[in-house]
Amino acid sequence: MIEFELNGKKLSVPEGTTIIEAADQVGEYIPRFCYHKKLSVAANCRMCLVEVEKSAKPLPACATPITPNMKINTKSDMALKAQRDVMAFLLINHPLDCPICDQGGECELQDLSLGFGYAKSEYHEPKRAVCSQDIGPLIETEMTRCIQCTRCVRFGEEIAGLREMGVVNRGEKEEIGTYVQHFLKSEMSGNIIDLCPVGALTNKPARYAARGWELREHPSISPNDCVGTNMFLHTRDNKVIRAVPRENEAINETWMSDRDRFCVEGLYHPDRIYKPLMKKNNAWMEVEWPYALEAIKHLTQHLIAENGASCIAGIAGYTATLEEYYLFQKFIRGLGSNHVDHRIREHDFSDQARLPLFPQANITMSDIDALDVLLLVGSNVRFEQPILSTRIYKATQDKLHVITVNPENYPFLFSADTDFDQADIVSALTQHQSALIEKLSAGKSAILLGAHAQHHPCASEIRAWAHRIAEASQSTVGVLSDGPNSAGAWLAGCVPHRGAGGELLETSGRDAKTLLTHKPAQGYFILNAELENDAGYSVEAALAAAKMVVCLSTYKTEKMLEYANFILPISPFAENEGTYINLNGVSQAFHAATLPHGHSRPAWRVLCALARTLELTGFSYRDAFEIGDEVQLCSSDSVNANLSVLPPEAKNKTTSSTESMRTWSINQDNALVRHAMVLQSEPQP
Repeated sequence: MIEFELNGKKLSVPEGTTIIEAADQVGEYIPRFCYHKKLSVAANCRMCLVEVEKSAKPLPACATPITPNMKINTKSDMALKAQRDVMAFLLINHPLDCPICDQGGECELQDLSLGFGYAKSEYHEPKRAVCSQDIGPLIETEMTRCIQCTRCVRFGEEIAGLREMGVVNRGEKEEIGTYVQHFLKSEMSGNIIDLCPVGALTNKPARYAARGWELREHPSISPNDCVGTNMFLHTRDNKVIRAVPRENEAINETWMSDRDRFCVEGLYHPDRIYKPLMKKNNAWMEVEWPYALEAIKHLTQHLIAENGASCIAGIAGYTATLEEYYLFQKFIRGLGSNHVDHRIREHDFSDQARLPLFPQANITMSDIDALDVLLLVGSNVRFEQPILSTRIYKATQDKLHVITVNPENYPFLFSADTDFDQADIVSALTQHQSALIEKLSAGKSAILLGAHAQHHPCASEIRAWAHRIAEASQSTVGVLSDGPNSAGAWLAGCVPHRGAGGELLETSGRDAKTLLTHKPAQGYFILNAELENDAGYSVEAALAAAKMVVCLSTYKTEKMLEYANFILPISPFAENEGTYINLNGVSQAFHAATLPHGHSRPAWRVLCALARTLELTGFSYRDAFEIGDEVQLCSSDSVNANLSVLPPEAKNKTTSSTESMRTWSINQDNALVRHAMVLQSEPQP
């Protein structure tokens, strides 16, 4: 620890701490533009100049480390004059267009010019103008406003892993832009909107939609992947205008992916339904909630009376909340059927009884920084979990060595050992077992199984070989699960062989693939899934042959209008409350940012109403979190002590499979992003 003096106060900080970091720790504000705590120090804006005793000139606080007995003054005449002079230079060419600038009211330059600017400018020459490039459908550019802080440039190099923007020319002709005219390709590009301290880079879809002081801020959780990015939803007049990242050092730091940021554009798509739909005489009609629920009741009771309760099945997608999964399986099992599942992209369920309580990575996000070796099996992490990809990229700049066993060479941000990539990843694991063990034994290591590994027709063998390799190399094995809440679905009992909290069932139901292919049900309740788009296999035949299909959905699709009998409008995540559980088993609750639009209702309310209409007991809840408390009680039940968590058994001879596998691009992964048209207009990876 080094002792020093700041504005007359004696303080101590660890060696290597800069003046600006020390000042932030004790609440002494120093103005800045180029400095950002997650980026390297550029020291090119000079706004943070401060007075240091025995220094003939002011020093940049962001680039000056604390030395023993240093005396610093951030509010002296020298410091304030230096800061005011820098501000005067920054404003020389800056346009006076605050009234029409989207950054107005939340602009760092506005704030600092008020606090440190001169009342009158001495510059009377013409201002320069800079041509703005079109860098894509997500980010609006007005580069005349740019103050060359280079935050966007450093973000691309150090965080996003793609150097797409840079500085050209020098002196007063200096400009920031893309070296070659093209759209930004990074799946994290939207973060430069937050980083830009002025109005040079703004949110294009939300342009001119609202002023900062008109917006209300609501904490929420990303509905797209298992990382569980923390974010704020900004609303006006009961409508979500935009999403921005919410700092959580353990999960997403200060970043968010473009998919998370711009998915809110899909909330109000024309395909969204706002009133219950019912098919009558082969024609769709809007009906009131009581009428739809009564009609579903009569048809459900008729099917059960004719064919028994096992004719009913429940299929859920990957984006429901913990509470909705719990109520859904409780509802289906209340009807007398154990045919309930959410694993609509998986093919191999042979080891399901031996799997853990819920899928998780078994390493935290921050643990990645301490790893020496990481093995990715069947994982295109850059487009499946972009935030995790940035963590891995950052760690590879230090000491992390990444090895991949994938069906092809994916375009990762980081350098990786792809020597083991092979079309059949089962064969790759078996043939190169010894080499993989040797590499993983070189230090602290982990194995992560991605979407391809989980969806593989021989997924149980992949899991088995991964555990065998991990055991021999003293590594951990984890899963990067589908959607934002696959872990919650397991905990809530939305699987056919276990109840809530891992309760072991006497009679197991059929898995999702069986229910939708060779042993279909006669009546389906489908929760938050467009099965024709979301399932890993063809489902149209089973759904078309069913006597009843009830879809709890936010949107209608052409195929859904063909196979469904009822479509009940459920609210998207922004109008809902509940809990997501991420890849580390962290439970993250969120509240509604707006009231439900139209006659749509949160799925948990719809399920409660359906259950009460069908005269099922135990569905009287005041709010979603009361349901979550019930799930927690189930999870703490002593029956879980008997739950098997053993890895599957690896076979010495692999079973080959020629079954084709479906894949999803980053902007086609769920209904919300598919309906965000700005994401669909972006170049697809």
